[in-house]
Amino acid sequence: MRRRSALIATGVTLALVTGGATTSAFASTPASEAVTAAAVADTTPAIVAATNAFLATLTAAQKTAVQFAWTNTTQKKKWSNLPQGLYTRSGLMWGNLTTAQKNAWLAVMQVTLSPAGYTRVRQEWAADDQLASGGGLQYGQQYYWIALIGTPSATTPWQWQWGGHHVTVNATISGTEVALYPSFIGAQPASYTSSGATVKPLGDIWTSAYALLSSLTTAQKAQAVRGSTYIDLLYGPGQDSRAPSYEGIAGSALTAAQKTQLLTLISGYANLVNTEDAAGRLAEIQATLDQTYFAWYGPQTSAGNSYFRVTGPRVIIEYSPQAMGGTAANHIHGIYRDPQNDYGAAITG
Repeated sequence: MRRRSALIATGVTLALVTGGATTSAFASTPASEAVTAAAVADTTPAIVAATNAFLATLTAAQKTAVQFAWTNTTQKKKWSNLPQGLYTRSGLMWGNLTTAQKNAWLAVMQVTLSPAGYTRVRQEWAADDQLASGGGLQYGQQYYWIALIGTPSATTPWQWQWGGHHVTVNATISGTEVALYPSFIGAQPASYTSSGATVKPLGDIWTSAYALLSSLTTAQKAQAVRGSTYIDLLYGPGQDSRAPSYEGIAGSALTAAQKTQLLTLISGYANLVNTEDAAGRLAEIQATLDQTYFAWYGPQTSAGNSYFRVTGPRVIIEYSPQAMGGTAANHIHGIYRDPQNDYGAAITG
């Protein structure tokens, strides 16, 4: 059980739908700060309240469409990075919701995610508006889907699922615990302009990974760098049963400063979830950091067209440039998993 101190308010400040995500980029919270942050109250009651408030905005037909039984393992694993037209999702499509219903759902995401995590997801989501539709494929924020698996509860397990092209969040809630794995963390384009500002949804993640690579000695790079060109995801959609591939340089072979850099990179993903659950999440990863590996495929430059992977007993992270649709560095596929807790396996019993 995680430590908790002062109560936090369960109210949510809504970010009203305005047709775009927050435009400013942000930096990852340093891992040391995240792990030692003051404990807060259990977030689950606020998540449940926000989800029930969302359900209250729906019609009877919409409730039937969005709700699935907890035993529906097919729906739990029904997600993809492919755009509408190449993959059929179930639930409620964002473009078919009213503004009130959209804002009610954003409240669910806001209370489940951290402020930085919510900003990242909104920026990834808004990036899809930059892509032109054509050839039967459909891009844009309207083509994202919501599903609820199980009944929102502060005691028994359930899952909310949201996603579409290049970004999916699977959130399993069980008692006081929240697990955001597996989630797809990607973006196309990886850099765009919104309201006159440059937006890079994954910019801080790339910067952290490149900083870690740059800190390695020649001998350490000989372990970490596994190839001269980027590779595709190993652990993407449909790869739930694939065993972790431990390659690269182990945390045990890093200096204390390099371990801090590795944790800062990981925090870009671990801090997607709310502050309470993020502290416990980073503690889990830090406890097995010596057995966690960092691998790099591609040029050892800052151009952004390289693949990296973090693999440990409690985390799998992948960042994979894609050649389709322009410059590889501007089209990123990514994954975030926990080998022991995907779909809440470790917390749902």
